[in-house]
Amino acid sequence: MMTIEEIRDIKSLINREVVLAMGCTEPVAVALAAAKSREILGTMPDRIEVNLSKNIFKNAMGVGIPGTGMIGLPIAISMGITSGDSSRGLEVLDMPTEGVENAKKWLEVNKEKLSIQIKPTTEKLYVECVCYAGNHKSVAVIARQHTNFILQKKDNDVLLDNPLKEENTTVQEQVKLSMEKVYDFAVNTPLSELMFIKETVKYNTEAAKEGAKGYGLCTGKILLELAGGDVVHTTIARTVAASDARMDGCTKPVYSNSGSGNQGITCTLPIYEYGVQKNMPEENIVRALIISHLTSIYVKQGIGRLSALCGIVNASIGVAAGLTYLQGGTLDQMSYAIKNLINTIAGMVCDGAKPSCALKITTGLYSAFVSSELALNNRVVDPTDGISEPNVDFSIANLGKLGHDGMNDADDMILDIMTNKRL
Repeated sequence: MMTIEEIRDIKSLINREVVLAMGCTEPVAVALAAAKSREILGTMPDRIEVNLSKNIFKNAMGVGIPGTGMIGLPIAISMGITSGDSSRGLEVLDMPTEGVENAKKWLEVNKEKLSIQIKPTTEKLYVECVCYAGNHKSVAVIARQHTNFILQKKDNDVLLDNPLKEENTTVQEQVKLSMEKVYDFAVNTPLSELMFIKETVKYNTEAAKEGAKGYGLCTGKILLELAGGDVVHTTIARTVAASDARMDGCTKPVYSNSGSGNQGITCTLPIYEYGVQKNMPEENIVRALIISHLTSIYVKQGIGRLSALCGIVNASIGVAAGLTYLQGGTLDQMSYAIKNLINTIAGMVCDGAKPSCALKITTGLYSAFVSSELALNNRVVDPTDGISEPNVDFSIANLGKLGHDGMNDADDMILDIMTNKRL
């Protein structure tokens, strides 16, 4: 059994990683830095320089910005500059129509004063916004996590200096997870301590309902029309509808996981929708939701915040584990499902945030259902296959190595292709 301290620490970890966000979190982080830099400056800037890691740049190029009907960084930065409130964190882009219109007008007049560049840095998540007005300048820097300010300056006055520690030190400070610990926490913690996770359902379901009207590629809407009452098909369709809406600029916030709204949507809706359609007890659904979110957090710890490995990989692994538990599976069978899925979609790359992310979610979720069904029949990939090992935690660690270190060159190539398209 877990100690009171372990339960407290894991619950705190979930509450830090599963948070409400408006819009794709990469342009949100850029808007947040812009808002803070303007606040530090104390006036509207004459000129703005934004320097980004390639991962942030890549993930913000083609995604819809909530309420604007526009895509990309310039409008997100403009919203942060003109109407953003940095105290709102990942909800900085949640603003009234008047604020959006002000941002559009400012951008139309001042777009030549805005510079956006890729900054050579080993940090995969890095945002630096420098604002100038007359002889004054302000600096706001975010790194490692989407709301983690590490530097704030006005002229020569340092207002915040929070240098990054070595990444392995940061990992050491994280709550140490294993699949046994994930299972123990989800299954044995008093239900009253876990009911908070239901909040994700309320918001993410609303986004799914909106997405079913037809956003982006209309993936969810079309799949729903073709579902024919099939439970798995309907479950996946409703999930991807939420991604359709979010990636196309819907103004409904969603609960994110590990800094990603799509990961939060993926970890939540398949478990909830499948559980409800199958008339599962509420307690089982709640505990399965915890397994889904916490497993995804665990896998993501090894991969890192941003990677050339698509975040739907770790989110789908969480879903496979949650689905297996939801259908009466044991810890061993959950481990089988995870290893099956690792050997299925480990190579899915991230080529930026955009409406077609919904297609990747469908792939991840269909694979999660298949992996879980095999696991429930005690079928698991051979230990000689691929990057899986007999020990599920070693298998997860191998996936982390692939995502964190093994795909760095792929990241550069993806960005090069994306920025040199022959449109």
